[in-house]
This record gives sequence, structure tokens and C-alpha cells, in this order.
Amino acid sequence: MRRFLVPLAAVTFICACAPSRSSQKPTPATGKDSVPEVGLGAASTPNSDPFPSTYVRFPSAPVVIRNVNILTAAGPVIRNGAVSVAEGRIVAVGATVDVPAGAAVIDGAGKYLTPGLIDTHSHVGAGGAPGTQANSDVNEATNPVTAQVWVEHSVWPQDPQLPRELSGGVTTLQVLPGSANLIGGRSAVLKVVPARTVQGMKFPGAKYGLKMACGENPKRVYATRGPSTRMGNVAGYRTAWITAEGYKRRWDKWNKDKKGDPPVRDLGMETLAEVLRGNILVHNHCYRADEMAQMIDIAREFGYRIRAFHHGVEAYKLADVLAREQIGGSLWADWGSFKMESLDGVKANAALADRAGVRVAIHSDDASGSQRLTQEAAKAMAAGNIAGIAVTPEQAIKWVTINPAWQLGIDDKVGSIEVGKNADLVLWSADPFSVYARPEKVWVDGAMLYDRLDPRQQWRTDFELGFVPLPGNVNR
Repeated sequence: MRRFLVPLAAVTFICACAPSRSSQKPTPATGKDSVPEVGLGAASTPNSDPFPSTYVRFPSAPVVIRNVNILTAAGPVIRNGAVSVAEGRIVAVGATVDVPAGAAVIDGAGKYLTPGLIDTHSHVGAGGAPGTQANSDVNEATNPVTAQVWVEHSVWPQDPQLPRELSGGVTTLQVLPGSANLIGGRSAVLKVVPARTVQGMKFPGAKYGLKMACGENPKRVYATRGPSTRMGNVAGYRTAWITAEGYKRRWDKWNKDKKGDPPVRDLGMETLAEVLRGNILVHNHCYRADEMAQMIDIAREFGYRIRAFHHGVEAYKLADVLAREQIGGSLWADWGSFKMESLDGVKANAALADRAGVRVAIHSDDASGSQRLTQEAAKAMAAGNIAGIAVTPEQAIKWVTINPAWQLGIDDKVGSIEVGKNADLVLWSADPFSVYARPEKVWVDGAMLYDRLDPRQQWRTDFELGFVPLPGNVNR
């Protein structure tokens, strides 16, 4: 069956679906998810969201997954439990659930079920594979402040790394601009699904993020043009926010009075003004505790909030402050000591921050690591336990599900196995924190888009079509 040797338009809607449903088209998401929600409030322009999500969920029949150990990310593990899914959402979860008429039943055989994994820090798509200069579209390293760029305009939906993310159990990604700049531009929150356009992957209702970076990267990249010091970095942030305050005031006044011609548009200032309005979430690359404290001071000066510090290898030094300020920590399991500002990294960083009350997410910043997020969380859990901080699997699963969902502002929709939430689920071959565990089946909004045991249900992009063996000849 030459399922994969078809144009991308067909690949988008066929290869991830079961053969019996291959002729069906995706159906629009129901409820809130059917309407793109950006929450821009008093819009700074006549069209503040010119690139709305066009995502529609894939067709799916009701399904009950039973005889599984459920790590809900909302409470204790449910042993030998069951989950019922219909219309893209979770309709029941517990020790037993009713099987609706016509529902498929999957026997989990004592395996593990988790929410779909969420990676808050990825460059997949914007830094496409193969890793050539032609595919390197992450850093607009032309000015220290490039708030005007939107990373979604660099995302390549045919990046062959995307199907590998799904096969690793990742169902939601935040793709960020790189860290060359003080202010790098807007992020994009994506569903990891086949699509012809990036808008077809955009998570409905997810707010945009703003990527900021402090420390060594900007001062190294702009050493000959400025800033070249940390004090130059701080001056650069403040100058940008002062300009944005004036832009926001002019537009707010015009939106209120509607007198005369509107102010002249500025793409970069539009983004920063929306941050000041609370409509865009700040994700701040920052390693050192003292610089995190400085960034908090700058945010307080200009009246915006930082949603999460990324990398944060010294988060453990400032964990009480981060918890008090309700700033998440998007952290690595054990990266550190690879440059000066990362020298004080400790492997128990995530556990120490978690113990202080920080919403910790284990992120990747790496296409390979993103395919192994539960293994990364397992390393961080083990480091905490070695340090005398008891971290349970029920807590560690939150690091790759509900906590990153909160950091992205989508925790009301995904991140835990609870009634009413989107049915993003992963059935694992074993305990997901084991190095031997592999995702066997992955559902996005109730549709099974990956099945490790069925090559016909394994997404391949056009980039790979000439290299993918036919079903029945797959060497696993």
C-alpha cells in the first residue's frame, strides 16, 4: 500500500489516520477550540492577529483505553484504570469507566498512560533538518532588538524532526526564536500534527510568547556593534521598553478617542505593547540568579510579568523569589558548566526549585532531547532523590505536562488527564521514566496520530518520501 508516496496535501490528512478513515477530512474543533483566541484586548492595530490558527482536529471515533496505569498529572497514579475519549475530549477517567456504544476498546495490558508531553523550548521547524545554513532561520541577528519578527514565519511544516517529536510523545511545542538578541521576537505554540502550513499547526487560543535573552549571548553576538557588556544589555532592554510605553500610550489614546489619523504602525512596538497589556507571555533565556533578579526588576519597572525563565541553571539560588513572583522555571535536567554563566549548574536544580514552589518544566532546547523528555525528567528526579529531595513519579510527570502547559497559558485545555480536557494522550510500552520505555500510541485531540506497531500510522513528511520503506518492510 503506497500510503506515503503521495503529495503533501494528502500526507497531511491521510498518513496519520487509520486506513478505514483515510477518506475522511479533519473536522473542526468543537467548543472554544473552534475559534482562534489571542486575547489582544485593546488592539494596537486594526488587525492584531493577521495569522490566526486554522487548525482542525483529525477525525476520530470514541475510544476507551483500559487496564493501564494512569499518570494523570492531577493526582495519584490510577492503577489498572481506564480513560474514555469522545469528540476529541476526555469524558471519563477512573478505576472503571463505561464503554459507550460504538466505542473502540484498547487493552493497555498493564502499560502506562500519560498526558501528551509539552516542550516549552524548541527550535524545531525554524531550525529545520538537515542542519544547513539554508535551513537556519532561528536567529534574526541583525539588531539587538527584533521584536518585529514572528518565529512562525520561519517554521517549515515539512521538517522531518516534527514526526520524531510526535513519536517521542510530544503533542505540543513552543517554538522560539534563538537567543542571539536581547529581544528576539514572538514564539509560536504548535500542535505536533501534519499540516501544510504553520497556521494549520498553531494551537487555538494559545497566547504568543516573547523571547528575551540575557547574559553572554547578546553581548557576544553584538560585541563590535553593542551591547558588549551586561550593563549594555540592561540599557538595551530599558530603552526598548521606554519606546514601547510611548507607543502603547499613543495607540491606547487613539483607540479610546478615535480622533484624527491613527498612529503609524511599528511591528516591533506592537509586540512589546501587547506584552505591556498582558496579552503576550515573556519567556526569558537567563542562566545566572543575579541576572534573573535584574530581569524581575526591569519587568517591575515597566509593569509586565515574566512567565518563565528558560535554562535557569542557577534557579536553585533564587527559587524562593521565583515562587513568590509566580515565575516558572523551564529547566534542563543536567546541562551546565559548558560556558562561564552556566558554571554553577547543579543536577538537583529542578528538584530544588520544585520544592520551593516553582512551577518547573523540563525543556529540551534540542531536537534529540525533545524526543526523550521523560528520560530527561527521570534524570532530574533521580538527582533530586540523591540530594535528599523526594520526587515521586506523580510529581515528575508534571514537569513535562501540566507545568509546561501553565507556562504556555494552555493548562485549561491540556497537560493533565481530567474530564473535559483535550484528549492528548500517550500510551507507553513501560514506565515512561524508564530508559527502555517507548511511546506505542499517541493521540492528539482524541485522534490516534502515531502507532509504533503500525507503519501505516506513522507520519512522514514530503522531505522523507523517497526514503521511507513500504509497510511490511520496515526494519525496527
